Amino acid sequence: MPKRKDIHKIMVLGSGPIIIGQAAEFDYSGTQACLSLKEEGYEVVLVNSNPATIMTDKEVADEVYIEPLTVASVSGILRKEYPDAIVPTLGGQIGLNLAMELSKSGILDELNIELLGTKLKSIDQAEDREQFKQLMQELNEPIPESLTVETVENAIEFADIAGYPVIVRPAFTMGGTGGGLCKTVDELRKTVINGLELSPTTQCLIEKSIAGYKEIEFEVMRDHADNAIVVCSMENFDPVGIHTGDSIVFAPTQTLSDREYQMLRDVSLKLIRALKIEGGCNVQLALDPNSFKYNIIEVNPRVSRSSALASKATGYPIAKIAAKIAVGLNLDEILNPVTKTTFAEFEPALDYVVTKIPRWPFDKFNHANRSLGTQMKATGEVMAIGRNMEESILKAIRSLEIDEDYLQLSGADSQTDSELENQLVNATDQRIFYLAEAIRREYTIEEISELTKINLVFLDKLKHIIEIEMALSITNTDIDVLTDAKVHGFSDKTIANIWQTSTDAVRATRKENKIVPVYKMVDTCAAEFESSTPYFYSTYERK
Repeated sequence: MPKRKDIHKIMVLGSGPIIIGQAAEFDYSGTQACLSLKEEGYEVVLVNSNPATIMTDKEVADEVYIEPLTVASVSGILRKEYPDAIVPTLGGQIGLNLAMELSKSGILDELNIELLGTKLKSIDQAEDREQFKQLMQELNEPIPESLTVETVENAIEFADIAGYPVIVRPAFTMGGTGGGLCKTVDELRKTVINGLELSPTTQCLIEKSIAGYKEIEFEVMRDHADNAIVVCSMENFDPVGIHTGDSIVFAPTQTLSDREYQMLRDVSLKLIRALKIEGGCNVQLALDPNSFKYNIIEVNPRVSRSSALASKATGYPIAKIAAKIAVGLNLDEILNPVTKTTFAEFEPALDYVVTKIPRWPFDKFNHANRSLGTQMKATGEVMAIGRNMEESILKAIRSLEIDEDYLQLSGADSQTDSELENQLVNATDQRIFYLAEAIRREYTIEEISELTKINLVFLDKLKHIIEIEMALSITNTDIDVLTDAKVHGFSDKTIANIWQTSTDAVRATRKENKIVPVYKMVDTCAAEFESSTPYFYSTYERK
């Protein structure tokens, strides 16, 4: 289907400034979308209240409004600009909710303005907890035992029957805002009161906890012709119970068998087709680590923070493609802007491991509660690419800018075993450092997994890092050990600290023995096709 010629001016809704729990990835997506629409010849009007982003630079859109993202404010802009259409799915939950409020206010019908891409009915089905539950039942897809409530009393009645703990998920909020894991009736009462107040529809889903399951995400795309692809699969380091925005995440999935992967992939494509989403969509699933039993957690019918991660992890420009789908183009008509030889319906392939670690603001709010749960607290994230998981993890830790550039937290070695175990069981932003400390104290990975429910594969990778650390501490002359350390992501500074020498000395030894980095491509196709605009990452891959 060719791009639409009956529309000429399009409004893009932004996501507003960064707030705790909502991060800034949507500015990246919105910028991509604006440039993509201009590339197709449309006049673009951008409304966003965030001056601290490239998205509100005058070069990104034809008209830029740094105004409040409210119905009253945007209605005034609509009457002035008279756009033919609005793209509602690229400004996060803020943009999505605003588009729905504008529709309900009647101004879109009054001015004959169309919502492009995913329709309101589909958004409602994915975001409204009760409608989503009904759809899953119709599709015969499993979801955790749950009840949609509008009163605290109903929530308590459900929890009394289902048993504690339960998870509270307010409707139409982002980052788990207003929700949480509740182990007692007092916690439930407090959380539901807050969740109902924050939900635009005064609605919460009370869900039987499935904490401990693997949390898997699929970033999927669909067009008007029902072509659908998986852009990226992701797996959380932390099991269900910690919000994905507060969890370390790997792409692609690391612990799934082929049967498990194909099963969850098929489910994700089934859901995006059933919801008739046009553009990008994030599907979150929970998988029992001891069986093939799974549950659908939720579907985000919009570009999400995971979309930004998936986009940069694969090289596939999700927001750019989603914007083109919104104006009528299909995946088999859109040229992949990275390869410029393949089309957007060609699923990306990864020959590397990506690690995302959230960046929390606790260094600025040092008296805040550092515990992690179903309500996101991060304000951003870092991403690293390596040829193996160890390299990727250590690169990401060095990117955090938290005065810790290796898996060694100042003061962790002075904790008693009891204090250490408490840090493992009750997750905080520092848990990965305490996991490393537990391995140094010769806790087995099976013991740690029992305490944390973290998959043994991930713990084994942390153990391997500590094993290399121990090997380095024994000798500073074994070049094979040095090579192994560099291949698995150790920095010259970390090696120098272990060897009690200078970084320059390590670098000199490394260069003398021809241990130097090579550069690999991120090109969406694992070098299967020639690429015009790839980007690169460094690695110490063995020849």
